[in-house]
Amino acid sequence: MLPPSRASIAVPKGTCDCHVHVFGPFDKYPLATRRSYTPPAAMVADLVARMDAAGVERAVIVQPSAYGTDNRATLEGVRAYPERLRAVVVIDGEESDAALEEMNAAGTRGVRLNIISGGGPNAQNFERIIARVAERIAPWQWHLQIYAPLATLAAHARRLEQLPVDIVLDHMGQPDAAAGLGQPGFDTLLGMLASGKFWVKLSGAYRTSPDPLGNAAVAAIARKLAAAAPDRAVWGSDWPHTGEHAGSAGVEPSPIEYRPIDYGRLLSVAADWVRDEAALRKVLVDNAARLYRF
Repeated sequence: MLPPSRASIAVPKGTCDCHVHVFGPFDKYPLATRRSYTPPAAMVADLVARMDAAGVERAVIVQPSAYGTDNRATLEGVRAYPERLRAVVVIDGEESDAALEEMNAAGTRGVRLNIISGGGPNAQNFERIIARVAERIAPWQWHLQIYAPLATLAAHARRLEQLPVDIVLDHMGQPDAAAGLGQPGFDTLLGMLASGKFWVKLSGAYRTSPDPLGNAAVAAIARKLAAAAPDRAVWGSDWPHTGEHAGSAGVEPSPIEYRPIDYGRLLSVAADWVRDEAALRKVLVDNAARLYRF
């Protein structure tokens, strides 16, 4: 993990990193027995140090798949910095109202469904699970954050639009940057964003291409998405940048390393994706403040 670093752009006051994870301490918050990777510790103090160095005031801790539905590390991280942090948790839909109310009071603003990393739902039970979870979270005005392949999102676009909650699409909707703007499903993705129902995270460049900070193909996709949803696009670093792993859940999988990505440089890339100053402020500050209710 690289040390904290400064951004090379003028970072607007109130900038929010809308996609980070925390791990550990593992003696207090052990990982799920069945998971697809075993990460090193990356605790909330490490996160805040990076935020401070780069000029980022706010962040959203997203529950990682390696913790399953045990949200304690995520929620305790948010409780440590209640003015600066919010949470997106993972639930199975069977939680009591009291449990969800406690999560809401702790700063939870959404629920993540991850069908890419092992341990989450799969494409076959996708619609059943999204309907159940959406019904449970609607009273708290939470959103549903979905990490799924572009083909899955496109195939279920109509059903997603019918849900009683807003939908946030993880990591640019998971296109293949090398396939370009004409790849199957991308026009559907743009249409979803134009509907006003969906949000998109401009995050995870290295999940759409081999380049850790993105490349021209990633930038073209990010610009198209930001233009399609100027009031519903947000930025995220995906810190601490989990490395490659098998993707299928097992017992005590092999350890992984974090990608050596400069946090400040990654934030600076956002100014290449969204070149208009007013539009960039929306992506970094205003949209996130509305979505996560800072």
